[in-house]
Amino acid sequence: MKLVKNIKHIVSPLKNSMSTKTFETLNFDNLVLRTLPIDPITENYVRQVKDACFSKIKPTPLQNPRMAVYSKQAMDLLDLDEHQLERKEAPEYLSGNLLMPGSETAAHCYCGHQFGVFAGQLGDGAAIYLGEVINRKNERWEIQLKGAGLTPYSRSADGRKVLRSTLREFMCSEAMHFLGVPTTRAGSCVVSDSKVVRDIFYDGNPRMERCAAVLRIAPTFIRFGSFEIFRPVDPDYGNKGPSFGRNDILIKMLDYVSDTFYSHIKLDNPHEKYEQVFKEIVLRTARLVAEWQSIGWVHGVLNTDNMSIMGLTIDYGPFGFLDRYDPDHIFNGSDTAGRYTYRNQVDICEWNCIKLAEALSPVLDLNQLKDFVKKNFKSEFDRVYMDKMRKKFGLLSTKPSDSDLFKKFFDVMYETGADFTNSFRKLSLLKFSLDKTEMNMSEFLNLLIKECASIDDMRSFFKPKMPKETLDKLHAAAEENPGILEYFGLSEVFLRNQLKFIEKYEKLKDKTNEEKKKIDTELWSSWLHEYSNRIKEDFDVQSLNFDVNMSERIKMMNSNNPRFILRNHIVQEAIEKAEKNDFTEAKMLLKILENAFSEEPIENILNNFDSEAVKEKSASRFYENPPLPTKCVRLTCSS
Repeated sequence: MKLVKNIKHIVSPLKNSMSTKTFETLNFDNLVLRTLPIDPITENYVRQVKDACFSKIKPTPLQNPRMAVYSKQAMDLLDLDEHQLERKEAPEYLSGNLLMPGSETAAHCYCGHQFGVFAGQLGDGAAIYLGEVINRKNERWEIQLKGAGLTPYSRSADGRKVLRSTLREFMCSEAMHFLGVPTTRAGSCVVSDSKVVRDIFYDGNPRMERCAAVLRIAPTFIRFGSFEIFRPVDPDYGNKGPSFGRNDILIKMLDYVSDTFYSHIKLDNPHEKYEQVFKEIVLRTARLVAEWQSIGWVHGVLNTDNMSIMGLTIDYGPFGFLDRYDPDHIFNGSDTAGRYTYRNQVDICEWNCIKLAEALSPVLDLNQLKDFVKKNFKSEFDRVYMDKMRKKFGLLSTKPSDSDLFKKFFDVMYETGADFTNSFRKLSLLKFSLDKTEMNMSEFLNLLIKECASIDDMRSFFKPKMPKETLDKLHAAAEENPGILEYFGLSEVFLRNQLKFIEKYEKLKDKTNEEKKKIDTELWSSWLHEYSNRIKEDFDVQSLNFDVNMSERIKMMNSNNPRFILRNHIVQEAIEKAEKNDFTEAKMLLKILENAFSEEPIENILNNFDSEAVKEKSASRFYENPPLPTKCVRLTCSS
C-alpha cells in the first residue's frame, strides 16, 4: 500500500468555525518544525544527526490496519467525533498509511541518561511526529504515531511496536488521565497483519507478533533529553550530544519552549525567563512524582529521555501499579540494580532535574539551577504528597505526627502483604456517627485482613533466590571487585534485598494461616487505634454538622482512592483476547478505567456490553482483585 502524498493545508474561516472536524480538515499548525532546525538529509537510514532537532521521515505502511480500540475523550481533543473514528479510512490515517492534509511527518532527535549513564543520541526510534493540531478551544495538541516504522534514530531496532506493548501503553495513558495524573493521552490503538519477531523475556524463545500503532497526544513531546543533544563529551563513557557546541540551537529550543508552553512567564530578560521556565519544570516534575507515589504507580524506565518538560507522564514501557505493597519491586527486567523502583522514584526524578540543569549550563548558571533543585524539589514533593495523603486518609487538618501515621500504614501493608489500592479504598468504610462513634472494629478489621496475602503467598514472595552462603560470598567478592556483580547481572540492591528476604522467610516458614492472621490482626489493630484517634481530632462529635462533615470526608477519600487500576492480569486478558481479534475485552477495560473512582456496580458501568460476561466479572471482582502470584509478570523493555 502506497502512502498518499500530503496536500497543502488551507485554513478557511468556515473551517475554523466548525465544532467537529474530519481527518481531512484538521487544523494543523506545525510550529515546532518551523521553529527548530531540521536535518537536511532526507534519506531514511540510521545515523548521527548533527545540528538538527528533527528529521523529516515518512511512516512505513502497515498491512491491513484495523481499529482495536479508541478513546472518544482523547480524540475529542482533536475535534474528532465517534463518527470519524468509525470510518473505514480511520485505521489508515491512524496507522500512517494515509497522511492527513496538513500533516508533516518527522522524527525527533534527543539524547538521554539511561540507567545513570549518558547514552548519547537516542531519538524517536519508533515514534513519528504527525503535526500539531489547533482545536476549537484554541489548544495546541501535538500528535504522533508510535510503531510507525524505521527512523534515523531506530539504531538496531525495526521501528515497530507489537499489539501487546501498544495496547498496554494505550490503556495506561488513559488510565492515568482518569486517575487525575498529568499524562500524555492515547487516541487509538490500531492492529495490523504485519509481523515482527520478539523475544518477550529475553530467554531465547522468540515468536512472531503482530505490529500495532498507538496515536499519542500531548501539548509537546519535548523532553529533558531534547536538551541533552548539546551535552559535551562524557568523561567516563566518551559519549556526547550530536549538537554539542551549538548554543544557538539550544537558545532556539529554550525560546520555543518558553514562548509556546510557558508564555505566562513574562520577563524581558531572556536568561531570567529561561531560569524561571526551568524552575517551573522542576516543580511540575516534583508534583508529578508525588501523584505517582500516591497511587502506587511505578514508571519502570525513568531515564532522562522519558521525562517531559511539561511535567507529564510520558513513554509507557515496563510500568506497573503495585498490587501487594512492595516498594522494592522491579517492574523492568532490565533494571537489575533496582534503580527505578517505587522507593527510588522521587530521588531519581530529582537526579534527572540536575541532569537537565547540566544540559542548560551553556547558557545558564549551573550552580544556581542545581541549588534550586536541591532546595525546592523535595519540599514541593512533600507539600503535594502530604496533601494527597491527607485526602486519601480523610484528614482535614495538618499535624506533625501525620507522616508517622502514614509510614506505619505502609509498614503494615508490607508486613501483611496487603494490596495497595484496595487497602486505601477500604479506609472510607471506617465510619463514625453521632450515636456510635466507632463502627464494630472487628468487622472493619476483617475487611482489611481480606486484602492481606496468605501465608503461602508470603513464603513464595520472600523465598530467597540464593542460599545465604552464596550471598555472603558474593558480598565479599564485591567488596574486592565491585564490577563482579554487574558481570553476573546482579547488584548491591539485589544482595541487600535477598538477605532481608532470608530473615523474613525464616520467620514465616513454619507459620500457619491462622498464626499469620493473628499477627496481621494485631498489626492492623494497633495502627487502626492510632488512626481512629487521629480522625476524632478533626471532627467534633457534638457538632450539629457532624454527619454532614463525615459524609464529605468519605466523598473526599473515595475521590482520591481509586477503586479500579490497570492491574497486569486485567490488561493481559485484554491482550490475549485482542491477539485473537476480539477487542471487546479491551473496550470493556477502557470503560472501567474511565470510571476509576466510581462506586457504581460494574454491571452499571458496563451496561452496553454482554450481560453474562459482565456478571461473571462482577461476581469474581475481576477488575478489583489483585492477581494470583502465578499471573504476576516481570516485564522487560521488549516491545
